[in-house]
Amino acid sequence: MPWTRLHHTSFMTCLPAEAAGATLIEILVALLVVAVGLLGMTALQTVSLRQLQSASLRTQAGLLGGDMLERVLANREGAALGAYDGGVARLNPSCQSLPGCAAAVLASHDIAQWQAALQSSLPAATGIVCIDSTPHDGAPAAAGCDGAVLDSATFHAVKIWWDDDRDGLAEKRITLSLRL
Repeated sequence: MPWTRLHHTSFMTCLPAEAAGATLIEILVALLVVAVGLLGMTALQTVSLRQLQSASLRTQAGLLGGDMLERVLANREGAALGAYDGGVARLNPSCQSLPGCAAAVLASHDIAQWQAALQSSLPAATGIVCIDSTPHDGAPAAAGCDGAVLDSATFHAVKIWWDDDRDGLAEKRITLSLRL
């Protein structure tokens, strides 16, 4: 078998004449394997970022729902009057001062502040506070609040929907409920 002496820029190598092009093919195959691996890592990173964003939105929705339940607890008089049950959102500057405002007006103010926070924190968000014996039902268009009181207990439900995948439809929901 004849040997050929090839000159490389950094070193000298002796290869058989038949093997002179094999290293180029090996390098191309190695580059292909690395390229496929990098594409796989890029896809994995994309999925990971999407899941991280979804978890962040879910956490934000939970915090906002908890905020609203705390407002209901802080204004038990307004809750007992049913002012939070599908209440109208209306900001009232008198509720910002120390003397405060009436319980029903405060409930309306709380709902307005909460809905503004929903809109600024979650994409295509909508939310409702209502009395509901079955809080884990409903959709953004029809919240499914029944207003029922079971065994002299009132369940206030906070239902929040948002667009998790940014397709324009608010399909993700979180529901928190409180028994008063």
